[in-house]
Amino acid sequence: MSELRFVRMGFGADAVEYQEAWDEQRRVHAARFADEVPDTVLLLEHPPVYTAGRRTEDSERPLDGTPVIDVDRGGKITWHGPGQLVGYPIQKLPRPVDVVAHVRRLEEAVIRSCAEFGLETTRVEGRSGVWVLGDPVERRPALGGLSLDFDPRLTDEEFDPRLNGPEYAPSNAGQRREDRKIAAIGIRVAKGVTMHGFSFNVNPDNAWFDRIIPCGIRDAGVTSLANELDRDITIEEVLPVVEKHLKDVLENADLKPRVIETASA
Repeated sequence: MSELRFVRMGFGADAVEYQEAWDEQRRVHAARFADEVPDTVLLLEHPPVYTAGRRTEDSERPLDGTPVIDVDRGGKITWHGPGQLVGYPIQKLPRPVDVVAHVRRLEEAVIRSCAEFGLETTRVEGRSGVWVLGDPVERRPALGGLSLDFDPRLTDEEFDPRLNGPEYAPSNAGQRREDRKIAAIGIRVAKGVTMHGFSFNVNPDNAWFDRIIPCGIRDAGVTSLANELDRDITIEEVLPVVEKHLKDVLENADLKPRVIETASA
């Protein structure tokens, strides 16, 4: 792969409005498709905003009517905002595109970045993104004074943590010692070129996630690098580390088209 270009669009007081970043993604996407620019990663922070991927259900949106921007990526609803490093890799991939391989590469870059700060993270089967694993179920604290045998999430498919108190809030998953997501991934591929990407929770106020069902997942939560390390950490510290690992993973990837299985006669 050719050398990767990084564009730092804006952070902190210069955080980039979601619509502005989305417009820039589309502009760079068209330029990459036309081979006018190299593979490019846009890096930025957003002001607080909820965005909903194509599979988002109405029941997962904010109950109070908070505005949500519907976008053309995969996945479900999530939040972006201060303290979260967002990356939009815009890459040309061989066709037919192996979408899963692209997602795995983004996960790998974040996993390596967390490891550099001393935090072990991993993937969870059937769930995209990067996770901090919780304790085994039998070792987790009881919820609301009840044993785990009475955890309503195990029997009620319509269970809504937003209506059942802070002990079920996604932002408190660390206190419950449950699996918790530190980076979400949602992408789109058009004309063989990727869009959207990852959001890495560095030091955000995770209570923003409590208004929604993050990524449609009701039995796990969210966390951040600052929460897990139990110390202050900034986007400024994390940015060069993430760039380094994205560069290593994406530039050195052995890109191959997705294998098409043909039915035998």
